[in-house]
Amino acid sequence: MHPNLNRMTKAETYQSILPQIESLVAGETDMIANMANVAAVLHDAFGFWWTGFYRVIGKELVLGPFQGPIACTRIPFGKGVCGAAWQRAETVIVPNVHEFAGHIACSSASNSEIVVPIIRNKQVIAVLDIDSTEYNTFDTIDKEYLEQIAKVLLIDLAFSAVPNKPEQAYLLTAKGLALYAQLTEQNCAK
Repeated sequence: MHPNLNRMTKAETYQSILPQIESLVAGETDMIANMANVAAVLHDAFGFWWTGFYRVIGKELVLGPFQGPIACTRIPFGKGVCGAAWQRAETVIVPNVHEFAGHIACSSASNSEIVVPIIRNKQVIAVLDIDSTEYNTFDTIDKEYLEQIAKVLLIDLAFSAVPNKPEQAYLLTAKGLALYAQLTEQNCAK
């Protein structure tokens, strides 16, 4: 855990890293790069056992950027905690993974888990998976802030299909997002 964060509450820790995450992903439209930085920030701030992403590719979740020990490379739809979060398209909190039917044990040291789906256009495109060696680590505070972080990732993912243009960085400001929405609306009306 980051030495300056260990005296803060969980909510205060999330509040302190959220601006850092926003800054790291602002202007960067590469999903893998953003996922890597988000995983690193969360892992460093909280000292979780495993922090990372799985990307939806076809009918599987495929391992993406992560921090921690080796992980399962592919997870089928609906299998394990990650597959369940993908299938349900909602955050899944598991206080004791050993009691979760169908849990995939990538590491026997993992005892609790939270998985947050990243949803774009009503489709899960990835999941953020965090494991802890402690039981009952995750709660509604984690859910609230991790879902906010997933939305921060989506802002930049929305522009990953936009051609790489100098004015693209402007789109990532609040004013730029409003302008982009307005221009998109005008172009769609034609």
